[in-house]
Amino acid sequence: MATPMATNVKLTLEGEGEPFDSTKYRGMIRFLLYLTVSRPDIMFSVCLCARFQENPKTSHVEVVKRIFRYLKGTMHLGLWYPKFTGVDIMFFTNSNHGGSMIDRRSTGGVCAFVGL
Repeated sequence: MATPMATNVKLTLEGEGEPFDSTKYRGMIRFLLYLTVSRPDIMFSVCLCARFQENPKTSHVEVVKRIFRYLKGTMHLGLWYPKFTGVDIMFFTNSNHGGSMIDRRSTGGVCAFVGL
């Protein structure tokens, strides 16, 4: 699998399919959010799926399952942060107030530079 989420997927609050157990869905999202520290390539897809934790549908779960399949196929990728190496990390953030197409909520972004 080349990408964590298909480019033609449009997730909405209503979603398609039957309702899914929100406790299980939250558990899957919690696990994926933990992984974003070492796998920034899944950040966008996971954060998009995290918006639907209140009332997930089977269409939302299918996207989460695709992220898991992507992770299984790319286990050799990731970031490693060794201790006591003197690595400098700089973060920049940006926000877009009311720019979300789903619910008009504010969205934001983070950029991190890691170097010596």
